[in-house]
Amino acid sequence: MMDTHSLSRRAALGTLLCGMAGTALAQAGYPQRAITLVVPQQAGGANDAIARVVAQKLSEQLGQPVVVDNRPGAGGNVGTAAAAKARPDGYTLLLTADSAQVINPWLYQHTGFDPVKDFEPVAPLATAGYVLVANPAFPASNVAELVALAKAHPGQYAIASAGNGTLNHLIGEMLQKTAGITLQHVPYKGSAAAATDVVGGQVPLSVQSLPSSIAFIKAGKLKVLGVVNTRRVAALPDVPTIGETLAGFGQTPWYGLFAPAGTSPAVVARLQAEVTKALEQKDVAERLAAVGCEPYKGNSAQLAALVRDDLARWGRAVKDTGAKLD
Repeated sequence: MMDTHSLSRRAALGTLLCGMAGTALAQAGYPQRAITLVVPQQAGGANDAIARVVAQKLSEQLGQPVVVDNRPGAGGNVGTAAAAKARPDGYTLLLTADSAQVINPWLYQHTGFDPVKDFEPVAPLATAGYVLVANPAFPASNVAELVALAKAHPGQYAIASAGNGTLNHLIGEMLQKTAGITLQHVPYKGSAAAATDVVGGQVPLSVQSLPSSIAFIKAGKLKVLGVVNTRRVAALPDVPTIGETLAGFGQTPWYGLFAPAGTSPAVVARLQAEVTKALEQKDVAERLAAVGCEPYKGNSAQLAALVRDDLARWGRAVKDTGAKLD
């Protein structure tokens, strides 16, 4: 006759096996409903533009709706923290810019999330072109002329950003330190609002992503003084990088897909495979190129390494520039 302890052990084993089988079945059928991509920035910027390209393609491939949920605030902290606290079931994901993930931890005392412990990296998605733009009436037409003008009139010219602590805010700070100039920082609630006011002449300068500014550039409503990226961008092949004038200057912003910590490795692997498939599609590359972005192909391990390495790099950059929130 089987003793009580044996029965208990068998019951526990049966429960475990049933749980494992249920999890495997759930993963095999993933996804079975809509997936939400939390974008911690407003509509109109690079992250939003990339998210909408990726969401449409993943929806086609997965056979389920993939919905973009813009949750801006605190330089990306609000949406990122919300995604970190989401249920780790693969139905709420974070599609974010490097600024929120690897720069904010150095700029804010309390971000509401840990960029490493709170997330499972899925895959990098894209890089974006960033540019220093000016109102067409601004007297400088390139970086050298801007530096000369700003040195002749310290603190007289303003530079708009998408908000305190955002990537273009920090790039603007780095530009000032590298060039030895002083500009007035004017934070806006989003890159689109900043670009609109530069077009309107309320502010003369801004660092902008190409997705948020390329339409104005093509229409002649903004002029590009220089490309922020470490190399020239395909969308503006004739425009020099800032680094061609200011040696050592250059940043190439990246965007990646993350899941909340604790998400099943099988779900992460499925999502990674679907992202890889999407980025290999010609129409995705064309749609990204149209807004000044390029596919960034990689896997979860590479994204994890990118986060780790860039956390250290941006920590040094923040310290070196003395950048702080206004």
